[in-house]
Amino acid sequence: MKADQAKKVDFIRTAEKLKTQLANLEKDKNGHLYNRKSDFKVEYSLLEELEHSMTVSRKTEKAKILQHLSKIQNNVKRLQQQLKDVKPTPEFVDKLKEMMEEVENAVNAFKEEQRQIYEQLLKEEKTTINELSVFERKVELWALGSSTSEKVLKLPSARVSVDKTLENHLPEEVLEFERFLQRTGGRQGGWDDYDHQNFLKVWTKHKGRLSYIDEALEYLCGRTKEDIEKHDKWYQEFLILHERKKESIKKWKEKQQQEKEGNLKEKEKSEKMLKEEWLQHEEAQKQKAEEERKRQKAAIEAWKKQKAIAFAMEQASQVKLEKEKEKKHQKEHQRQCHMKLLLERYTLQKKEKEELEKLEKEKREEAEKEERKRIAAEEITKFQERDLHKLELRILQKQAKEVEKREKEKRLAKLREKVETHLTRDWSRLYKPTKGWEERIKGVAPTASEPLLRIPRRAVPAWRQGL
Repeated sequence: MKADQAKKVDFIRTAEKLKTQLANLEKDKNGHLYNRKSDFKVEYSLLEELEHSMTVSRKTEKAKILQHLSKIQNNVKRLQQQLKDVKPTPEFVDKLKEMMEEVENAVNAFKEEQRQIYEQLLKEEKTTINELSVFERKVELWALGSSTSEKVLKLPSARVSVDKTLENHLPEEVLEFERFLQRTGGRQGGWDDYDHQNFLKVWTKHKGRLSYIDEALEYLCGRTKEDIEKHDKWYQEFLILHERKKESIKKWKEKQQQEKEGNLKEKEKSEKMLKEEWLQHEEAQKQKAEEERKRQKAAIEAWKKQKAIAFAMEQASQVKLEKEKEKKHQKEHQRQCHMKLLLERYTLQKKEKEELEKLEKEKREEAEKEERKRIAAEEITKFQERDLHKLELRILQKQAKEVEKREKEKRLAKLREKVETHLTRDWSRLYKPTKGWEERIKGVAPTASEPLLRIPRRAVPAWRQGL
């Protein structure tokens, strides 16, 4: 368990480390890609679309994996729930077996799917690394500049002196092929590896027909049609000389094979003589081995006899032990039977005792139940009498209120008879002045009949009099 715990801790630590590394890589990528986005808007928009599609696919794949894992986890939890309540029945065992197979198949299918995905990713990674290495090589060649490439193309075409020993031992076709390579700039005709590989791809696609030149111009940036035609002539001559070299090497190998076969025949003769001598020596060794085998056989027979005696003694002791074991087993069986009888007797006594206690308990409960019924009946009678008394009091109170109400109505009727008056309506009173108005106008003299003697004016101050 400690080892498993350590593995889990290492796995979690590695996952966190990779997660941090991924975040840093994404940060660097965004910094490199989008710093000068305005300069290369079209290219960066394509990169943005590609990144968005890859992010969506990654999230979809993550959700799918989580869904698959949750399904496996639910199956495992359901299996654990089933294992908590184990039933020793064939149906339950078959059900458990089916659930375990389902979980195992789900896990295996998930592993196989992930393995295929990882293999595909590894292939894509390898392809991407190869493409990046090609692009890096091409960028390095661009960095060297045109001066270096011109120096490579303007190499002296003088023949490089071949060692005299090689000229004596190698075929003429091989020497001619090597001179051709030295004269024309190696196995790529003076071109760089990237351009030569693109030329070969297009040339192979069109099988050497002249229709390949237009397509080759698309792949070979900086190369003209005349350069491609010259390289085509060089490549055809290269194939012819290479074929001649292969034929001469094949003939040379056949000659060497014939010489080798002659040497093998001589070697076989010497080996045959050595084999005869070895057979004689082997015969002597066989005789010696036969004598040794007989001696060992006698020793084995003696050992077998001793082994048989020891086995017989062991069997006798084993039989004795078996008898003692059987007696011991019988005694143990008798003791278990005795204990079983005692246990059955004790169980029977306990059961009878429990039944007696149960009967007594039932009788006691029945008596208590009857007592409760009697008490309930008495209480019900008391409650009924109390309710009847309250009802009578309520009826008497109601009757007293009605009597008091009738007496009150009689007294009111008598009072109304005493104070009741009969009045008649006088409509002229509406046009007459009231008593209050008459009293008010008694001391007021009429003003309309007397003349106005003096008009009231405001007083003039002393300092303004005479002005």
